[in-house]
Amino acid sequence: MKNWQIKASLFLNYFVFAILLNSVGTVILQVQNNYGVSPGEASVLEGYKDLSIAIVSFLLSSFITRWGYKNAMLAALALVTVACFVVPLAPGFWATKLLFAAVGSSFALIKMSVFGTIGLVTKDEKEHISLMSFIESFFMVGIFAGYFLFSAFVDDSNLQSTTWLNIYYLLGGLSLAAFVLLFSASLDESASKAETPNSIAEEFVQMFRLAAIPLVLVFVLCAFFYVLIEQSIMSWLPTYNQEVLHLPTSLSIQMASILAGSTALGRFLAGFVLKKFEWYKVLSTCLLLSAALVLLAIPLASNLDDQTITGWGNAPLAAFIFPLIGLFLAPIYPAINSRMLSSLPKQKHGIMSGLIIVFSALGGTTGSIITGNIFGKLGGQTAFYFSLIPIGILLVGLFFFKRLQAKTSV
Repeated sequence: MKNWQIKASLFLNYFVFAILLNSVGTVILQVQNNYGVSPGEASVLEGYKDLSIAIVSFLLSSFITRWGYKNAMLAALALVTVACFVVPLAPGFWATKLLFAAVGSSFALIKMSVFGTIGLVTKDEKEHISLMSFIESFFMVGIFAGYFLFSAFVDDSNLQSTTWLNIYYLLGGLSLAAFVLLFSASLDESASKAETPNSIAEEFVQMFRLAAIPLVLVFVLCAFFYVLIEQSIMSWLPTYNQEVLHLPTSLSIQMASILAGSTALGRFLAGFVLKKFEWYKVLSTCLLLSAALVLLAIPLASNLDDQTITGWGNAPLAAFIFPLIGLFLAPIYPAINSRMLSSLPKQKHGIMSGLIIVFSALGGTTGSIITGNIFGKLGGQTAFYFSLIPIGILLVGLFFFKRLQAKTSV
């Protein structure tokens, strides 16, 4: 298969960063247990991760093609490998903040490069949206695996234990393996480079011009609200499982994997469904089903009896039902990204990827901080009902995105 090695590298890169980035929900729970921080204080970890993503994306997206996608990914993998090997040696809330800052900075380079590389190794829009969906589904597989990996290192009998930090030695090894695979792969990046390169200042001007186009503006707002929904749920689901559903800590982390698993399945199926059906109808239906599931599942968490929960077998129904929202939310993000990127010339994919990442990162931080503060003041059920508001906004945003896409030539 043509380009098989670079495609395999993209999948592995996303797998590694899926575990690291989306461990934030687990780590939010653990720092509350280990270091005695409040839910509001713990929510800033999302900010360290996402704001570093946004800053690095903003600063580097305008000349990522000049640096080279492969070189950027290698630099990111090297940085995160070092960070993973160092962090178990310095347990503390401050060290956790620095870890997520390093992971976020590295992922900015990875995501811009992956989005740009997909355009280089696919031949048309259908292949583009299909590969995007499959890679994003593998990202969710990484998140799913991460919950079980982290829970295996958690000591339920001693919440103050920091032995869970030893998982970062394993993650550092995976990152090093991803570095070796990518280093040995070949990638022709000539199509991504302009015939007459612009100066860095001109590249920044192009980014702002691109962001000012109504179609692009509506698109990045859609990306913002999607990630706001996804991260507000994903980052706080382990804490919701422990505090609202009264699950043990390790089980709270494990059962959060249902969200990742359902999202992975949803994106995998979307790779086939979006080849056959019109994207707007599929995504609108998914949002309506997501809202219906929130209204169905959250009330199930009320009035739970005080039985001792020991495992999956006697966990309440609510722990299984609500995370299935991932199945319906799953197709939205890769589909709108693909529709936007495939409408642009390949030379603009790096700049557009930077805008996607900046607004996605801001959405993730906003969602997590808002949810964390509602969680601390009004409880977990109210915090998750909050997701109905951005779901409604996103439904309206997709309507205007479709209309503008039909009229706009970028």
